[in-house]
Amino acid sequence: MVLSWSWHPPVVLPLLAILGRPNVGKSTLVNRLSGERVAIVHDEPGVTRDRLYREAEWNGRRFRVVDTGGILFGSDAAFLPLIREQALLTLQEAHVALLVVDGMAGPTAADQELADWLRTHARIPVLVGVNKCESAQMGLAQAAAFWSLGLGEPLPFSAIHGNGVAEILERVLPHFPESTGDPETTEIAIAIVGRPNVGKSSLLNSLVGSPRAIVSPMPGTTRDAIDTVITWQEQRFRLIDTAGIRRKNRIDYGVEFFSINRAFKAIARSDVAMLVLDATETISEQDQRLAGRIADEGRACILVVNKWDLVEKDSYTIYDHTRAVRERLSFLDWAPVVFVSAKTGQRVMTLLEQAKIVVESHRRRVSTAVINEVLAESLAWLTPPTNRQGKQGRIYYGTQVSTQPPTIALFVNEPTLFRENYRRFLEKQFRTHLDFTGTPLRFLWRGKTEREARKQSRHHS
Repeated sequence: MVLSWSWHPPVVLPLLAILGRPNVGKSTLVNRLSGERVAIVHDEPGVTRDRLYREAEWNGRRFRVVDTGGILFGSDAAFLPLIREQALLTLQEAHVALLVVDGMAGPTAADQELADWLRTHARIPVLVGVNKCESAQMGLAQAAAFWSLGLGEPLPFSAIHGNGVAEILERVLPHFPESTGDPETTEIAIAIVGRPNVGKSSLLNSLVGSPRAIVSPMPGTTRDAIDTVITWQEQRFRLIDTAGIRRKNRIDYGVEFFSINRAFKAIARSDVAMLVLDATETISEQDQRLAGRIADEGRACILVVNKWDLVEKDSYTIYDHTRAVRERLSFLDWAPVVFVSAKTGQRVMTLLEQAKIVVESHRRRVSTAVINEVLAESLAWLTPPTNRQGKQGRIYYGTQVSTQPPTIALFVNEPTLFRENYRRFLEKQFRTHLDFTGTPLRFLWRGKTEREARKQSRHHS
């Protein structure tokens, strides 16, 4: 069956590409334009590797800005050819490019090589922004030196302090086409998370259909959380690729620390987390910790077992693997398990269908009447426990108080009478009757007298 899906930029907004050699302040400028500290800012050259997309606004005009990795020529560094490939893809989709250079360092041979490369490959307007021009008087002199690049008038600015940024945007905006699309379109945010080298970036590329993120056999290739938006079957999805999560004792304070922190933030701002597992390896303690983070944040979840093409199979293999995943991640027993191969594309697009299902559960609101029907049937099936003093638990009524995740308040005579096994029984009953697939389900146990409960019940009816 041919699945109908297409690639679209977020809300079809115009795109400004930020390019330059390493450590000239590209990420700082992206942060300034987007108003968020999203791209990693660090004084180690070459920190940004993949393309990082953010939305920005200037004088009422919304647009996108994309940060690329630092481009260098004549170096043996493993990532540089991949970064140049990413920059080429950026130039193909952008409407205007800004070459950022370092005003304090002055023109370098690397700047000139990059300017020559842009003249050859860019089919869009290219502006030159001279960063680190902290004073107006000195800035003009610093910028003047970059006329030698042959790309037109150099524009001085300071990404840190913000001066000169408005002037650059005034030059950028005339090159943008009129934006189209509905900015109010409801989208589903998906965080793609997992340990290093389980295939997160390969999965992202397979979903998108283009080499959007750098894919490398070296663990930890992707450092930032990166957003990509696709439309599939008329539903917009925002895919957030994140850095691999490593054991704490293997984390160097600095870039790695900020990347992991950003991965946790990506989970928090997602609707659903796809926890990517390696089919060729056993579930690790780190997988469990990451799964626990997803559950703690109350996110919907899909367990994605990747590299399924590398597993030798018989008629029992998928059942054995499913059982192993369930045993090691028992606290996510509500999350569907999907076996995929990002490399071959096997069952990859079914993940988006699953995402729609679990997010619908995550956002579901059930009427008080239906909740109490489920409660009545559950109580008829198994009555609440009695303590040693002969006092029996009583559930007066229940009502849903919030969504994302669905949260149900149960008004009872004494919450301590309801032990964990009975609470699990009730959750299973709600899942059986209301099908909360793929989402955590939370219960708030509220102690009330019968009179208070009846009064409050009338209020919620």
